[in-house]
Amino acid sequence: MIDVNDLRKGVIFLIDNDLYKVLEYQHNKPGRGSATIRVKAQDMRKGTNLEKTFISGDRVQDVRLDYHNVQYLYRDENFFYFMDMETFEQPAVPVAQVEEYEGFLKENTEVKLTYYGNEPLNIELPTSVDLKVVEAEVAARGNTATGLTKQVICETGLKVQVPAFVNVGDTIRVDTRSGEYLTRV
Repeated sequence: MIDVNDLRKGVIFLIDNDLYKVLEYQHNKPGRGSATIRVKAQDMRKGTNLEKTFISGDRVQDVRLDYHNVQYLYRDENFFYFMDMETFEQPAVPVAQVEEYEGFLKENTEVKLTYYGNEPLNIELPTSVDLKVVEAEVAARGNTATGLTKQVICETGLKVQVPAFVNVGDTIRVDTRSGEYLTRV
């Protein structure tokens, strides 16, 4: 058990058998009375958000998670499949938990898979990935007072705004945190 004063961004805790990851934390100490701690957290299994207010001194169940290096294999209708790099097991993660990262996942991409006991929960992507451009708009010439950009579609289906000189067949590096173009590889 941990004190709610120890909850910070990124901390994972358990309430009513649901795992939550703290997204925002706010400590409020009024002139009189006890302090309150407001937490905005995301359910690790369902992806839903929760806003909860605790009174200073409350306690929540802390959670120990395991992390394994895995390689992305493929996806079907219900699951994303990965291969553990040490044990060669193939854990399956439900689509709802990983779908937001789909545009950054191509075969053989190495990621960190988070486990709670034997249950795979979520993945942690590398900070950038290299993707091949399969479709690109034709850049309009003329107004170059500002940086001229166009939209391209990568091999994973991800749409990215890139400079006008990027063409079909080029490989680009994309930031996985923001989805922005970094450089041409």
